[in-house]
Amino acid sequence: MNPLLEAALMQNRRQFFARTSAGIGTMALASLLNPATAGATAAQGKQARGGLPELPHFAPTAKRVIYLFQAGAPSQLETFDYKPKLKALNQTELPASVRMGQRLTGMTANQGKLPIANPQFNFAQHGQTGTWVSELMPHHGRVVDDLCIIKSMHTEAINHDPAITFFQTGNQQPGRPSIGAWSSYGLGSENHDLPAFVVLLSKNNYAQAQPLYDRLWGSGFLPSNHQGVKLRSQGSPVLYLNDPAASDVATRRRMLDALAELNAKRHGEIGDPEIMTRIAQYEMAYRMQTSVPELTDFSDEPESTFKLYGEDARTPGTHAANCLLARRLAERDVRFIQLFHRDWDHHSNLPAEHRKLCKEDDQGSAALVADLKQRGLLDDTLIVWGGEFGRTVYSQGTLTATNYGRDHHPRCFSIWMAGGGVKRGISYGRTDDFCYNIEENPVHVHDLHATIMHCMGINHEKLTYRFQGRDFRLTDVFGKVVKEILA
Repeated sequence: MNPLLEAALMQNRRQFFARTSAGIGTMALASLLNPATAGATAAQGKQARGGLPELPHFAPTAKRVIYLFQAGAPSQLETFDYKPKLKALNQTELPASVRMGQRLTGMTANQGKLPIANPQFNFAQHGQTGTWVSELMPHHGRVVDDLCIIKSMHTEAINHDPAITFFQTGNQQPGRPSIGAWSSYGLGSENHDLPAFVVLLSKNNYAQAQPLYDRLWGSGFLPSNHQGVKLRSQGSPVLYLNDPAASDVATRRRMLDALAELNAKRHGEIGDPEIMTRIAQYEMAYRMQTSVPELTDFSDEPESTFKLYGEDARTPGTHAANCLLARRLAERDVRFIQLFHRDWDHHSNLPAEHRKLCKEDDQGSAALVADLKQRGLLDDTLIVWGGEFGRTVYSQGTLTATNYGRDHHPRCFSIWMAGGGVKRGISYGRTDDFCYNIEENPVHVHDLHATIMHCMGINHEKLTYRFQGRDFRLTDVFGKVVKEILA
């Protein structure tokens, strides 16, 4: 191959524009060092993105997203999908006509029997809509008229890591940008002093909890400044953010200015877009030294806040505290806020374990809905709650009168959405009497992503990034907006 042609093919589209558009590096540096010039360089930023159309593509209904991800997969049977006929079918064999030969995980594929396990918890109707909610989620019952419960979610992945990766990136294989990174790339940030994408992990109190990897909120092949910034609950909220003890603000500022000039010079020589990303990250870290301590200080919250979120909200790292922190981030117009709550993976002893997890999750999640609503923020904040798949109607292991486990079930499960342009007080989709198959209005992972993007004013088919000769997008070549749930 011609060496010049080979070199040209090695460049990505960003590098091409960076190399052939004189002055972009200088103008970008000016924007970073002088926020007042940011608007003047917006057009240059679009050119550096490879000519993406104006974003948002249309008027958004959600300015921001809060995604409450329940890692490990909560059981829809014990939370939001009420199946009263299971009581009469308890301990009977799952009919072959219902299973239809569908694959099982290695944990139950060789199990001699697949006995139906009726949920051990009562359901009751709540709100003006009369929506059925489990007794494990009493606080959700108080906000159910603000929820859109999707009971017909389905996915292809049957094991945790590919399933979680699929929900976060639109692909079961690692390496793609996360949904938060896509939103940051497409829409940027509305807060000069905080990242567009922030991640909060609840404390892990369980030895068997599935691990969570940083790639789940990574930027993949997008510029690295779009990856999620993880706020820690212990010690410094962000590692390496603070200056050395002997340093002062003026010295730090001079160092950053000199470093930015050197990086800009290097960018002009080789055109690597990650160099400008590095400058942007240094500047963001500098501003976060002031904004993050103020963000994470709950001392200005009244007692009514902790009555709403519960006493757990006083303890950093709990799900309730992270929900409160999510509200504070939403008030500061952070674009995408991702919470991870772990250890819903209960293959045995599910009644006792789900009771503990629901108690950890219920009040904080419901309080976030109520709090945003009373502050007038729910209308333009989209909240999403759910895990990576559902749980089986049959018991994994021995089924007794008081105990059972449930295996992974990607065929159908429940999530909910609230605010940000979705209808309130509705249930969408229907599963069969066994909660094994979808009977009406299936919603795939790609459909969920397309709908989230739509609420943010993004046409999911048009937000693309060229990498290694192909235009990639969050939904790959799939996905449709679920218009029936939109207000």
